[in-house]
Amino acid sequence: MKQRLNQQARHVPNSRLPALNRRQAKAVCSRTLQLAAGLSLAFAAMTVQATPAGSLPPAPALSSATPAMLASVTLEQLSSSELRERIAAGSTTVIVPVGGTEQSGPYLVLGKHNVRALYLAQHIALRLGHTIVAPVVAYVPEGEIKPPAGHMRFSGTISIPEATFESLLEATARSLRQHGFRDVIFIGDHGGYQKNLSKVAQKLNQSWAADAGCRAYALLDYYQAAQSTYVAELKSRGYSEAEIGTHAGLADTALTLAVDKSLVRSDAMARQPKPGAADGVQGDPRRASAELGQLGLQRIVDSSVTRLRNYLNERESRASTSSHRN
Repeated sequence: MKQRLNQQARHVPNSRLPALNRRQAKAVCSRTLQLAAGLSLAFAAMTVQATPAGSLPPAPALSSATPAMLASVTLEQLSSSELRERIAAGSTTVIVPVGGTEQSGPYLVLGKHNVRALYLAQHIALRLGHTIVAPVVAYVPEGEIKPPAGHMRFSGTISIPEATFESLLEATARSLRQHGFRDVIFIGDHGGYQKNLSKVAQKLNQSWAADAGCRAYALLDYYQAAQSTYVAELKSRGYSEAEIGTHAGLADTALTLAVDKSLVRSDAMARQPKPGAADGVQGDPRRASAELGQLGLQRIVDSSVTRLRNYLNERESRASTSSHRN
């Protein structure tokens, strides 16, 4: 491609080339690189759709996805008629990202789970193909309200009862199925409600048992990748388990930095002493970096896409078997 562009450039008369100052030339170069990155990721996404399960191609850098590409798989960014056309054309898988509004110490924003869940769901959808991302569920169980327990002891945390949470997820899935989605995927960025995701998926599948072509899934691999594969990689790089932590520590903070640096109060974190349990932190976030976080994001996306491909292949096999029997 580069050689072809150079050949084309040699055939353009010099009189037709405007003079560019250094700033203009830099801007043109930057726009060209962005376009090339976007085209590369789009091509990779199309290639992935034709790749057999368990045979992942090299993953493009998550940061290469343009805002337009992310919006193209986001339900809230589509009109009703656009969504209807997408479903009719085969986009019948939908991801329901579940976040949460909770404290994460003095250096991470209260909505970190919501931003991360949406970001990762969008990238999973791009990789998977024919997939739409539903709005993030931001209200989740976080413990007792009165007397406050757990995260509810810190300002800003919002908690709802488990029964309410499960009803919300169930109604969301039933709404999406009504519109033509056949596979409803729950992903959760927080550990406390993983069991609830599984419970709701099981209930839905019992209700939809007569329809072999429709399923609900609780994608536990999404959360497990952050807690096992990613943690193991950080340990192999010399970070201790105490530093990596379980909440708002190095791993949690690095993942958030990789998604959006504005979600982390890095200047304050660099000046202040190590936070502790009294601050709502389990771990030490001070050596976290976006580069470390990028490793974790890629592991989560890779693991999730692999598992989902297996799920969808199994569902198609069951639907095909059921069709032959009928």
